[in-house]
Amino acid sequence: MEPIIVDEIFDASIEEVWNALTVLDQMHQWYFPNIPDFKPEIGFETRFLIQNEGRNFTHIWNVKEVVPKKMIGYTWNFEEYPGEGYSSFELASLDGKTHLTLKNHIIQSFPTDIPEFKRESGQAGWDYLIKQSLKNFLQKSFS
Repeated sequence: MEPIIVDEIFDASIEEVWNALTVLDQMHQWYFPNIPDFKPEIGFETRFLIQNEGRNFTHIWNVKEVVPKKMIGYTWNFEEYPGEGYSSFELASLDGKTHLTLKNHIIQSFPTDIPEFKRESGQAGWDYLIKQSLKNFLQKSFS
């Protein structure tokens, strides 16, 4: 399956975008408010519950790649369902701004009968998180 790719340019430094992606209190403000802990270190694992329409999704993230201020990647799966994904966030400097490329790969398929696992849902979720939530967070924090 083709990865979901979301590209966005932020009027913020690489360091500001990196911190938004990796510093827990900043992640809470645009990503998921209930992430219990996060460290941009290979092997770090965190888990947290998101509920939607009566379904539980206990997220399990495991950091696999870290190149500070350039790239972070982690696998994610759910305690309640089979399947595994991999998300990478790559940063590049662009005329004083930061270009972020999110790539979301499916490593092992998730159940097809659950709406949250449909490609359209994943694309819409990542578009919202990167192009609206993260963008708004960075504009408010650093403008």
